[in-house]
Amino acid sequence: MTSSRKNKTLLIDQEAASALELLKDGLLAPVYSLMNSKESADVLKTGLINNKSFPFPFILAPSGKMNAEVLNSLEKGEEITILFDGAPFANLIVDEIFHIDPKERIKQLYGTDDINHPGVMATLNRLGSLAVSGEYELLNKSSNTNKEKIAYAKDLIDAKHTTAIVMAANPLHRAHERLIRQALENTDLLVIFLLKPYTESNLDYEIRKEALEFFINNFLTKNHVVVVPLENNYIFAGYNEIIIDAIVASNYGCNRLTVGRNHAGLGMFYDCNSNKSIIDKVIGIDIEITVASEYVYCDKCTTLVSKNTCPHGQHHQISYHADSILELLELGILPPTMLIRKEISAVILTKLFPDRFKNLEKLYYDILPVEGLLKEHTEQDFYLDLMKLYQTTSLT
Repeated sequence: MTSSRKNKTLLIDQEAASALELLKDGLLAPVYSLMNSKESADVLKTGLINNKSFPFPFILAPSGKMNAEVLNSLEKGEEITILFDGAPFANLIVDEIFHIDPKERIKQLYGTDDINHPGVMATLNRLGSLAVSGEYELLNKSSNTNKEKIAYAKDLIDAKHTTAIVMAANPLHRAHERLIRQALENTDLLVIFLLKPYTESNLDYEIRKEALEFFINNFLTKNHVVVVPLENNYIFAGYNEIIIDAIVASNYGCNRLTVGRNHAGLGMFYDCNSNKSIIDKVIGIDIEITVASEYVYCDKCTTLVSKNTCPHGQHHQISYHADSILELLELGILPPTMLIRKEISAVILTKLFPDRFKNLEKLYYDILPVEGLLKEHTEQDFYLDLMKLYQTTSLT
């Protein structure tokens, strides 16, 4: 395909661009192209493409009045240019233009069209009622080197089993750490797909990555964990998320996927006289899916425990809710170390509140024990030493 100034144009957002890149990188196989109306209907009916699981049609149906006018005017075989962020992103040869029902599309993605469901309204606002199918070519695309990164890590330790975990680590807390360690017990290489959401209700990706890498480099064995960014676009939403996670992880070369027991997509349903989960719908994808235990802190056991093994009730258990721990951090409060490692808290608070203290050295020497030697301290040092005072028990 060649770009032309006379091409009609479609405008897409970052989520659509991310999905189109995933497809071209071969990470959504068995899907290799935008689906037409017949392929979409077949996937909706069977949940399969080429006898392999894919939970919903992979289509492009951008919203907006200008996009609708362009889509209505297109003919089969016509070349169009797809724009993202004001610049040419891809060229597409039109195969078919067909109608979709945005509300039905929402149900396919989320399992509901309830606007109170997180993400439903945002996704509904970015959907139009016309979809376009056809072969497309990305323009000026930066190469995805993550496949090579994972392959190199596997070769380095001659890994026979590679396990994937998909997490936001928003923030990285003790239960995340236990999940990571548990996965490492049963695999050679662990690939952590660190999500890059599009909302402002998350810690910046670079902060989360730095915290995760600090934990890996200081508290885990070397060369057995790889961190890979994964843009958390709309196709990962809803109750089909685990299926898409499994497909992407498999295409990255992982043969196992570990998910938490409290994963939002791990719903149960009753079929053929037995209880099943979304995992039972994964067909033809060469990956083993394991559901990990849910971890809590028990004040009777005085440690982090699995809910499956702890005999004490909820009145003795502290759960790990990332959103609440994040709220403490965003307020500038050091969470208890039973919730989040103090070194991780120090990393995050230093990033969230740079140059927070008017006279750090005076504060340091006024309230913390010092050896008498004048020495420069960072804010991160201060948080770590302050946490030691919180942990003092002789006066409590």
